[in-house]
Amino acid sequence: MVAMYPFKPKTQDTVYLKSVWETISYVSCPYAFNFHMHTTASDGRLTPLSLVQQAIAIGLQGFAITDHHSVSGYRQAEQYLSDLGFKSKVENLPHLWTGVEITSKLLEVEVHILGYGFDPEHPSLELYLQGEKPLGKDAAAKQVIDCLHQAGGLVVLAHPERYRRSGNRLIPAVAELEIDGVETYYAYDNPKIWRPSPNKTKNVQELAKKHNLYSTCGTDTHGLSLLQRI
Repeated sequence: MVAMYPFKPKTQDTVYLKSVWETISYVSCPYAFNFHMHTTASDGRLTPLSLVQQAIAIGLQGFAITDHHSVSGYRQAEQYLSDLGFKSKVENLPHLWTGVEITSKLLEVEVHILGYGFDPEHPSLELYLQGEKPLGKDAAAKQVIDCLHQAGGLVVLAHPERYRRSGNRLIPAVAELEIDGVETYYAYDNPKIWRPSPNKTKNVQELAKKHNLYSTCGTDTHGLSLLQRI
């Protein structure tokens, strides 16, 4: 008898996501892939619908909406893409993965943890998807990483060089906690034409390689353009 397995939505396809991350480079973002964007479901200015329309116009191959402690924006985007694909028969739509950004604590400082490809209905994430940042032991980076893994997701440290401790300390620490990757390609100085900050990117690249971590990219958009952070 052949074992039957439940259908896994493409938004939770972490095998494909890993294969994409293996190709990410300095030029992948923001026109091919973007794994860090916010909507009006948290602290962004774009509605989920507007974000998806812009992603299609840009020609993104794949993306994730990473609202803070919420998957409401993701759900609206997923429904819109489904309607385009099934009802309107639009082809070559970008691949959407589940995403979230969770505030946590690591080495006594606040850091942001990004989760991708997880099951948003998994009970381990119920606490983290209520719109508020976790407190106490629930905010510990290990706890957040473990809960995202339990939900089938991949986990990334956002913008490692934006915190009160350097990436030189934080990246080895999250690697010990079995995180999957780091946001290597990031525009820390928010230039008008988006590009990863050269020196910080090089440092994070080297640390990611040393600790066998995936490198991801994202604009961390909070404004009205997916091609900028603000």
